[in-house]
Amino acid sequence: MSDRYLVTGGARLVGEVFVDGAKNSVLKLMAAALLAEGRTVLTNAPQIADVPLMAKVLRGLGAEVEIDGDVVTIDVPAEPDFHADFDAVKQFRASVCVLGPLMARRRRAVVALPGGDAIGSRPLDMHQAGLRALGAQSTIEHGCVVASAETLTGAAIALEFPSVGATENILMAAVLADGVTTIDNAAREPEIIDLCEMLIQMGARIDGVGSPTLTVDGVTDLTPTRHHVVGDRIVAGTWGVAAAMTQGDIRVRGVDPDHLRLVLKKLEDAGADVERFDDGFRVVQEGRPVAVNTATLPYPGYPTDMQPMAIGLATVSEGMSMITENVFEARFRFVEEMVRLGADARTDGHHAVIRGVEKLSSAPVWSSDIRAGVGLVLAGLVADGVTEVHDVEHIDRGYPNFEEQLTALGGRIERVTDAPVD
Repeated sequence: MSDRYLVTGGARLVGEVFVDGAKNSVLKLMAAALLAEGRTVLTNAPQIADVPLMAKVLRGLGAEVEIDGDVVTIDVPAEPDFHADFDAVKQFRASVCVLGPLMARRRRAVVALPGGDAIGSRPLDMHQAGLRALGAQSTIEHGCVVASAETLTGAAIALEFPSVGATENILMAAVLADGVTTIDNAAREPEIIDLCEMLIQMGARIDGVGSPTLTVDGVTDLTPTRHHVVGDRIVAGTWGVAAAMTQGDIRVRGVDPDHLRLVLKKLEDAGADVERFDDGFRVVQEGRPVAVNTATLPYPGYPTDMQPMAIGLATVSEGMSMITENVFEARFRFVEEMVRLGADARTDGHHAVIRGVEKLSSAPVWSSDIRAGVGLVLAGLVADGVTEVHDVEHIDRGYPNFEEQLTALGGRIERVTDAPVD
């Protein structure tokens, strides 16, 4: 049984929306709590489905986790368990980020291969290579990553690609390793910076935060801390695109606009008026947006998580857009659903070519992942009639209070839970 949204098109979104902590940060920060015995507290945590799922993973490792609104409290034992079983980790990709902390604390880890969004291949080769460089043995056995080491020793590690997950796991293993570790071609996303800042608060020694080279001088132990989760730039960017698509006027608060520099620039190129503030930005779109080309790249490039929204904007823009996906090869399956809504779109390998139309037409569509689901809702807002968006539990994993926020901005959306069939 799956919920669906009924989205009625034609509304112009107007108002203010507040963005909570980042999904792509809070789950890694929860895992990082395993690095120190005692109580770690995270504030500004988003109230999304993935937070209780990560809490389940941590509880399975022996931690006590309490979630109270936007506050997550994690009590970590002196010796957490090192086996994260399949039932706990199968539902979402971020669960693999316990691998680094377990190796740091226990020098052993058995972590079931994770599940998550169907957006393409995301192998763990670089995670394992990084651990091996630190002195660990790591293999895939019976559907699990199995790693162990007598000691972890600092090393020079160069990533083939600035993988966020590999950077995080290697970083969290290295903070308690002997000696100095350098990670070249490290990911630079704001969520990586947020993790580094929390680790430094716990007593880690990390230089080069925000740069392509991280230098980690290992320490013998860390202490628990209290940390405020960075604002979610992807949710914020989504509302910015929603304003442009609906020719609306939305002020977004709770995020650093510098984290969305290229996204906001593309909205300006599309004809939007963008005003930046210390704690957010405002997007005003008068008239139909114009077509812009977009290519996804690791930060500070255009985020791959914003690609479905870029496609949504292109479908109703004046002119022809080319969207190039350089990160996840299967993310264009979302385009097939946009075509159901009347989009004039074609894909060829890593490229999608979209000729904008004045208005989309309602149809039943299916979400394949978090961002695709929200992209389809935005498309429904600019379609005639009522669009049915199925499998919206994906959206619950990344967008807190989504229906309430969209309704407050003037959108018309209804959640329907179908009765089970006998």
